[in-house]
Amino acid sequence: MAEPNTGGESLLFLTDEQVRKGIEAMFFAYRGFTADPDRILETMDYGRAHHRAVHFIHRSPGTTVGNLLAILGVTKQSLNRVLRALFDDGLVEARVGKRDKRERHLYLTEKGRALERALSDAQRARMRAAYRAAGPQAVQGFRAVLEAMMDPEMRRQYQSLKEGSV
Repeated sequence: MAEPNTGGESLLFLTDEQVRKGIEAMFFAYRGFTADPDRILETMDYGRAHHRAVHFIHRSPGTTVGNLLAILGVTKQSLNRVLRALFDDGLVEARVGKRDKRERHLYLTEKGRALERALSDAQRARMRAAYRAAGPQAVQGFRAVLEAMMDPEMRRQYQSLKEGSV
């Protein structure tokens, strides 16, 4: 039995043109998704790497530098440059590990939490409006597509975050 036809496009047999449209939609959606935070970050001479670091430190207070490296998939040198700016500006603090003194556990300061709130409020508003416009089935499908696009290690990290264990 054939799948229901959505907008004239079969979901089982996508043409290269249909996939291209999805890729382009993803590029433009990402531009929209990052536009509001980019405007805020620009006033501070920060970029998206700073945003990602602040997001994941907020999401997992006390995360280690090593764990943040794994989540962000960046070089140690790149992350150190980002963290140095966040430390210098009083947005992030590092605490020595209780069990392993070599570990640095990262936390947002009050100033860092305020920045994270401003950045995520803008993105939540955009996501909430898009989710409402698309409807619950589309939201569920969108999440399923995003998860299916993740490499196994990324999916494991994502699942850990969803479950609150990272």
